[in-house]
Amino acid sequence: MSRLQPKRAAAASVIGTTIEYYDFFIYATAAALVFNKVFFPSLTGLTGTLVSLSTFAVAFLVRPLGGVIIGHLGDKVGRRPMLVLTLTLMGGATLLIGLLPGYASIGVTAPVLLILLRIVQGFAMGGELGGAVLLTMEHSQPERRGFYGSWVQIGGPLGLVVATLVFLPLNLLPQDDFLAWGWRIPFLLSAILVVVGYVLRRTIDESPTFTEIKRKGAVDKAPALTILRRYPARTLLVAATTLSGGVAFYMMSVFGLSYATEELGLTRQTILLIVLVSMVLDCLMVLASGIISDRIGRPKMIMFGMVGKAALAFPWIWLLDSGNPWIVFLGYVLFCIPHAAGQGVAGVFYAETFPAKVRYSGLSIGYTLGMIGGSAIAPMVATSLVAAWGTGALGWYMLTMSLISTISTTIILRSPKITGRDVEEETPVAKPELAG
Repeated sequence: MSRLQPKRAAAASVIGTTIEYYDFFIYATAAALVFNKVFFPSLTGLTGTLVSLSTFAVAFLVRPLGGVIIGHLGDKVGRRPMLVLTLTLMGGATLLIGLLPGYASIGVTAPVLLILLRIVQGFAMGGELGGAVLLTMEHSQPERRGFYGSWVQIGGPLGLVVATLVFLPLNLLPQDDFLAWGWRIPFLLSAILVVVGYVLRRTIDESPTFTEIKRKGAVDKAPALTILRRYPARTLLVAATTLSGGVAFYMMSVFGLSYATEELGLTRQTILLIVLVSMVLDCLMVLASGIISDRIGRPKMIMFGMVGKAALAFPWIWLLDSGNPWIVFLGYVLFCIPHAAGQGVAGVFYAETFPAKVRYSGLSIGYTLGMIGGSAIAPMVATSLVAAWGTGALGWYMLTMSLISTISTTIILRSPKITGRDVEEETPVAKPELAG
């Protein structure tokens, strides 16, 4: 294997993942700021916001289906072809959303088509992270997996940064122009980014781990079924460990946008700038997390992230509630520290929990199930809790999710798991709680 392959694999993965998360987050931004007016104009106030955010959550409900199908094919056909597929599906759906007429033009057909395209986005995202993580980590040496794996993990915050940069100048438009056509520009621009990502992913070699598995004739005949039959408990534990990271990220990126503009009186421009700078710092922290994890170990780094998110749940809410832009920014930066520490090593940590020949399926299914309980419903739960009981209830919600993830991570760390091997047969697991 060429020495350049790990770097090229990391570059292709992070660029492709950034593009897909860019697509995802321009939808999230539009759902928080625009879609309630364009596609659900008859619903006003909190109701309109909740319905608009529910279309954001729809994608997460089909993520596990994408994780099962794409993960299954990734363990049978290869990592690279599935990454090309997910990028194409996501890009095509995003472009069509940008061209979709609003409710005023075609009535109820508009929100129906919006939801269908959102489903396509969710299906594609179900297999994206697993493939990107595996293509990168399986091209790298075990002692550098944390560093190279962290590049994949910056795709989320970096995609949000790019999406925010595109939305910032558009927010200077008059409200009527922004609602009429301005919000569509980020969706249409995704077509250019998808072409770039497609070319990059087509030029990367297949994962040497999968190549070796295929050469030895060890490809699992039904990897998704193997995961569900042999490793159900392990998969559910991985799902539970994702809750705190998903909730934390979507609190900052989705809920924070709508809450700051509608309840705190901050301008869209101000909160978008806060999110932008915070996510740039988050990217740098994620890379630092990967580097440090190669020295002290991924378990210590991911536990630091879990405990830190629990400790900062209420402080983040208090700082956000101040309504002062600088104090809100401080809260975002502080919360990014434990978030980045955990997310920087999460992908590789989850992947190493499963045998190599069913790793794509295990990672994709576990991760996408966790996203339903965390990221999918987080903005809606947050909005409902704040409306009913105030921001104190939101703090308890964030703390609970963090504690669940901390406990699940602890169980994984104290149980036998398969790590650091490139090619292996399914190994019997000593403790049934992880074997399922």
